[in-house]
Amino acid sequence: MAASAGKKPISPTRSSAASDVSGGHAERKRGMLYGRRKGPKLSAHQQHLLDHLLPQLELHLSHADPHTYFSGAVEEVWLEVGFGGGEHLIWQAQHHPDIGLIGAEPYVNGVVKLLSQLEATSLANIRIYCSDAREILEALPDASLGRVFILFPDPWPKRRHHKRRFIQMDMLNQLARVLKPSAELRFASDDADYAEWTLEHLMAHPAFDWTATRATDWQARPDGWPPTRYEAKELHGKPVFLKFARR
Repeated sequence: MAASAGKKPISPTRSSAASDVSGGHAERKRGMLYGRRKGPKLSAHQQHLLDHLLPQLELHLSHADPHTYFSGAVEEVWLEVGFGGGEHLIWQAQHHPDIGLIGAEPYVNGVVKLLSQLEATSLANIRIYCSDAREILEALPDASLGRVFILFPDPWPKRRHHKRRFIQMDMLNQLARVLKPSAELRFASDDADYAEWTLEHLMAHPAFDWTATRATDWQARPDGWPPTRYEAKELHGKPVFLKFARR
């Protein structure tokens, strides 16, 4: 289906979770949007990365301008919700050294994968938050982000679990608050039902415009949108790539 003014849904994850690697993020008494926090047992080197490298890159929330989270000057701040193994986050940081990248991932093995890649780099424009991305959004000032990535989140396919999907109208309200005018929200999924759900919610929200003008705009990965290992698996079907602009 091509993009159109009729706002029809298209017919065309995985935000995992990390353990309490940073000294004890208290669980919020609200619905969880992710699954398990821990995977296979960590090796000694992986534990060393958590103990020694993570503290240098870990984000400690405040209600200050997010530009202050970074040691050097950055022109904008972008957020990736559920960065998985970190390939996309690192690519963005490497190709946009003037941008501060915040990655939220509550799955400890995903955090370790990112740290193992960062170990051999000198990137200074990444900060890691090892818990619920909603906590970041709640702390951010209005109109403080230039871009948000929500790539292959857990589709929670069972109907009774749909309330656990990251894309909800109240979440879009929060995203609309923290995104600057004309800022971009990128969403990708290989689950057709979740892609349709997302498109319906975003096109119903008054703060967002779908930027697609033809089918290839959402059927093919756009430039500046690197592939990830998870995307290549196509576990649920052919991936869909959606871009929205903050009005």
